[in-house]
Amino acid sequence: MREAELRKTETGLVPEGKGWFVVNVRDASWLTTEGAGTWLTFEAEGVPQQVGVGVHMLPPGESTGRYHVESDQEGFFVLSGECLLVVEGEERRMQQWDYFHSPPGTAHILIGGEGGCTLFMFGARTPGGLTDYLPDPVAAKHGASVKERTDDSRDAYADLDWTFTPVKAPWPGT
Repeated sequence: MREAELRKTETGLVPEGKGWFVVNVRDASWLTTEGAGTWLTFEAEGVPQQVGVGVHMLPPGESTGRYHVESDQEGFFVLSGECLLVVEGEERRMQQWDYFHSPPGTAHILIGGEGGCTLFMFGARTPGGLTDYLPDPVAAKHGASVKERTDDSRDAYADLDWTFTPVKAPWPGT
């Protein structure tokens, strides 16, 4: 397997094409969108992955998306700060070094706690994998729920400006 090229942009390094690569999170280009924090995915655009891996910074009250259930396994490890996990309609506080294992079929969403948090996130990407967005009163209390059940991400986020803007690394501090 060849090494993938790391292209330099105004906001940091971006992998291009298939192949292995090494990049420091401080040097990589991250993405941000209003209400969903700032994150880094370790993948080249258009290159299918078996496992999605990333780092996600959530300011207080912002979420990783909408309350949902997936047909694939996911995992969330709190690197710093604290967050609120809504899982199967219940609130759970998570703090630095806590890990949430989300087997297939587990309804969940994470929300930045007081002071925010940084998460290491990963999930399987099975061909034909499904995501179902569910209305939930606990997640809705935090602005992280759909009003009507849908399996279409465009519908789940239709009420939001889901524009992703590349930014320089906000974490870890220098």
